[in-house]
Amino acid sequence: MRNAYVVVFLVCAMLLFGCGGGQPAPSVPEQPGMPSQPAAETGPITIGFIGPLTGDAVSIGESTKASVELAVADVNSAGGINGRELKVIYEDGTCGAEGASKAGNKLINIDKVPVIIGGSCSSETLAVAPLAEAAKVVLFSDCSSNPGVRDAGDYVFRDYPSDDYQGKFAGEFAYKDLGSRKVAIVSCLSEWCMGMRDKFKEEYTALGGQVVADESFEVASSDLRTQLTKAKEAKPDLLYFVAYTPATIPGLKQAKELGLAVTIMGGDVWDDPQIYNETGQASEGIYFTKGYAPLTDAYKAAMTAKLGKEQITICAPQAYDAVHIVADVMKKVGTDPTAIKNELYNVQGYQGVSGPISFDEKGDLKDAAMQVMVVSGGKAVPYAP
Repeated sequence: MRNAYVVVFLVCAMLLFGCGGGQPAPSVPEQPGMPSQPAAETGPITIGFIGPLTGDAVSIGESTKASVELAVADVNSAGGINGRELKVIYEDGTCGAEGASKAGNKLINIDKVPVIIGGSCSSETLAVAPLAEAAKVVLFSDCSSNPGVRDAGDYVFRDYPSDDYQGKFAGEFAYKDLGSRKVAIVSCLSEWCMGMRDKFKEEYTALGGQVVADESFEVASSDLRTQLTKAKEAKPDLLYFVAYTPATIPGLKQAKELGLAVTIMGGDVWDDPQIYNETGQASEGIYFTKGYAPLTDAYKAAMTAKLGKEQITICAPQAYDAVHIVADVMKKVGTDPTAIKNELYNVQGYQGVSGPISFDEKGDLKDAAMQVMVVSGGKAVPYAP
């Protein structure tokens, strides 16, 4: 918005009551080159969204999109951003660098949004971060956990726990609580999978555990028999299996078919009922870690009504909170991305549906509460020792 200043000379006192016996004071003609008074900003405020609306993490993308829509409706029903309607342009990041880069370029260079909520997948966020940083556009991830996001740029924020928390927590749980001493790791080749693998491995071996097999596969793979056979031959007491839903479903079935009769543990993406519904007994007793989100009854009811089912995946609560945080910030400082970025660093102790949110000097979540889930009776329930 243009800054403009108008110098107004008031003659005597008021226009209608001055020294000239009640005659209006003459108007001051606008001088050449003098900026005119700007009109107040009106109309909708548009921000962007990038998430996996297709591909391997589509269940997360659909849930986070629904959560963003719910938050936007809440903001607008409460008066919007100082009276202005909040709108969102949704783009498919496909849970990959190429799709996310295309989406980011469009939102930044064509749509000219000041803020992007996303990406969800770490590969999306890490691909868009350099674009957002160069253009000075805020990138606020609701789901990316790869440790590299922390150093992705001054305009990059996230309200989801880093794998620095989750991977370490998983390694400690496997060693101390499950009593594992020999683990076989099978993980996909994505930023999220590799980040989880590395942090788990680092903590597990530091405690004294041994990695007896370490196999990887392409994200789109559905036949994991080779990797799982090698894992079985290594005679582990635990399989740490890090994969998205489309590979997890056949992978669990194939592990059972191959007779890989050991405890199986995974990451937060497994917080997806589709996995338990489609794998049956193959997923019974599996463990996975995820960030703890207390959730409110009102939020759960609203999401269930919107989705038509009880399927609030990971990251949906964080997406909801991200929209509300950005809306609150814009109410204070307007729509300039740099002003928004600066104010986001001041967010401390925000009480969201995902829990308390505070940003550190890197725009990263300061603290994170983690929990372990176990599949029992076809449902994921909190682990109780």
